[in-house]
Amino acid sequence: MRALLAAVCLGLSLFAPVTAQTQAQAAPTDLTTFINAYAAEKDLQGVIRVEERGHVVYHGAFGQAERAFAVPTTEDTRFRIASITKIFAAVLILQLQEEGKLSVDDLVGRHLPDLPGGAAGRVTLRQLLNHTSGLAQMDTVSSYQEGFANGIPHYQRPMTPAALLANCCTGALAAEPGTAFNYNNADYILLGAIIERITSRSWEQVLADRILTPLGMTNTGVAHWDAIIPRLASTYTFRDDTQALVTDMPVYYENWSAAGAMYSTAADLAVFADALYGGRLVSPASLEQLLAPGLDEYGFGLWSYSFERRGKTWHVAKRPGAIMGAQGVLYRLRERDVTIVLLSNTTTVDLDVLAQRIANRMIDLEG
Repeated sequence: MRALLAAVCLGLSLFAPVTAQTQAQAAPTDLTTFINAYAAEKDLQGVIRVEERGHVVYHGAFGQAERAFAVPTTEDTRFRIASITKIFAAVLILQLQEEGKLSVDDLVGRHLPDLPGGAAGRVTLRQLLNHTSGLAQMDTVSSYQEGFANGIPHYQRPMTPAALLANCCTGALAAEPGTAFNYNNADYILLGAIIERITSRSWEQVLADRILTPLGMTNTGVAHWDAIIPRLASTYTFRDDTQALVTDMPVYYENWSAAGAMYSTAADLAVFADALYGGRLVSPASLEQLLAPGLDEYGFGLWSYSFERRGKTWHVAKRPGAIMGAQGVLYRLRERDVTIVLLSNTTTVDLDVLAQRIANRMIDLEG
């Protein structure tokens, strides 16, 4: 994933140690001790929530949601979830497939016949979902420092959905579809446009009607530059050149569209995970499609892979997200129905590493 837009966190320690402000009383002592110690050592700024079979075993908040006024993070702080948005878009596509309104093997042109460029007649929705479309990479910034120096194309001026589509998804293909994995926000911006064309509504409204409202996810939505969102954490990035944490560059988050424009809380994301993996959002056949690993062990909107521990094979569905200081991981240990939600507003901790260490501890606690 591109360093600026979907990177692994930097894992740097920048602030004085912090402790969890709150945690579930029923949390296993060893898990609680481990998480609190890790968060203090790494100076985590954010929220951790761990559930097993729908029961909360840990929920803690750390650090500051807004640094200028020293506003503390709380368990219900909202965070920008960046590319975790993609799993929501993938679910919407699969729901529309179940209703016979599309097939993931349709060519893009079946639903967007007026789309210029190479995608319409050669790329399928499946290839958009698993990032093998061959579309030219829309995000060309390769480091934070380059972004600080030159800005971030496509995200620092407002674009209508039509303008965004024209700018990012209508050029010649860079690779033969289906032959190579290339993580590309353009794939999901295009999927968002297809959702809108099929439903004749904005993808944001479709998201609310089909997922957020039915699940009672009242702390989740799509960010807009002119909307004041209560309890939304500000985001900060560590600059290598100045060795300091700075306020993120101004961007129009809605330009990430179905690729990364959402915000949520840890509790809401746990509700979504339980609904998805519990079969309440898509059918078993659709869930199997979503979880089937393709190139780079990527399914539809997430990574799907396995690992060995304590003599057993464990299967994971993981959706990380990162846009500058907005960092998150939605991790599901499938055999145990364990959901791990990590949300942060800085680039100071590698959340992928932390999610796996929490999963390992949960396995070890099984005995």
